Amino acid sequence: MIWDLFTHSSNMVFSIALMLCLFIGILELILFMIGGSSSFLEQFLPDSLLDVDHADASLESSSNLFTQLLEWLYLGKVPLLIWLIIFLTIYGLTGLIIQDLFFSFTAHYFSAWLIAPACLFLSMPLVRFSAAMIAKIIPKDETTAIHTDDLLGRTAHIVLGEAKPNSPAQAKVKDQFGLTHYVMVEPELDVVFSQGQAVILTQRTKIGFQAISA
Repeated sequence: MIWDLFTHSSNMVFSIALMLCLFIGILELILFMIGGSSSFLEQFLPDSLLDVDHADASLESSSNLFTQLLEWLYLGKVPLLIWLIIFLTIYGLTGLIIQDLFFSFTAHYFSAWLIAPACLFLSMPLVRFSAAMIAKIIPKDETTAIHTDDLLGRTAHIVLGEAKPNSPAQAKVKDQFGLTHYVMVEPELDVVFSQGQAVILTQRTKIGFQAISA
């Protein structure tokens, strides 16, 4: 019965999720034994998520809806590999439990095209709750507080929109500790900074910084 549940075509996506979870656990064990690290996976997360624990160092920022969703799911607040294990486990078990219950009443399974996306949404609150509990257990790095004036003279890169006088755009800049900050930047002179352009922060404004071309 259990084997039929795991191998049925309607449940394969959940079985694969659990198998991936097992594979990731084995990979993490191997990396631990050889002295390796899975932290390289963190590079796939947006910089703004990796800095969420450094609240004292945070400056003006504007997060899009996707980033806000990732933050809600506690991505970046726990190691990515652990988060993946949590997600795959909850997603796989949620799907198999629902399919098993439905089969016990109807002798049929939900279509994979219906149950797979449905369980994705159903499992998200559980993933968030579990990740939040893990985040409380995992030791946090010490918060490094900086004064915003410490960013003056540093090179930033425009990441969103065009910066014009009195019309700032979002830029990212790293402080002396290597932390990335998202700030609003406008030109000090009558020029336009385009997306991807490097600029040097020169002085503070009410909402961010003024800058000159790098």
